[in-house]
Amino acid sequence: QVQLVESGGGLVQVGGSLRLSCAASGFTSNNFGMAWFRQAPGKEREFVASINIWGGGRTDYSDSVKGRFTISRDNAKSTVSLQMNNLKPEDTAVYYCAALVTFGNSPRSSDRYNYWGQGTQVTVSS
Repeated sequence: QVQLVESGGGLVQVGGSLRLSCAASGFTSNNFGMAWFRQAPGKEREFVASINIWGGGRTDYSDSVKGRFTISRDNAKSTVSLQMNNLKPEDTAVYYCAALVTFGNSPRSSDRYNYWGQGTQVTVSS
């Protein structure tokens, strides 16, 4: 049974940094991709960043976080992290880790992901 367990998050001031981690278990091979999504109150869930666990670890970022957020992987620990720098109030949301079994690139559509973490709150105060 696949499980995703998130950690990190919390309250930070504008311009600060936070690091989220997502530990995956239950996958029988490395042919999967992982991503972070976020959902602010009253808004739809949106793509933040993704990374392929297999191969070269191709990454993808939404325009709103490119240059500020970095997604990385530790294949030995089946963990993906999201380093968030220069945080803005509009980054406030519940952040979700997601995963799917694939040999392709990790997509931006949340509908494609089969597995989800429980979510962790990130609040950026001004």
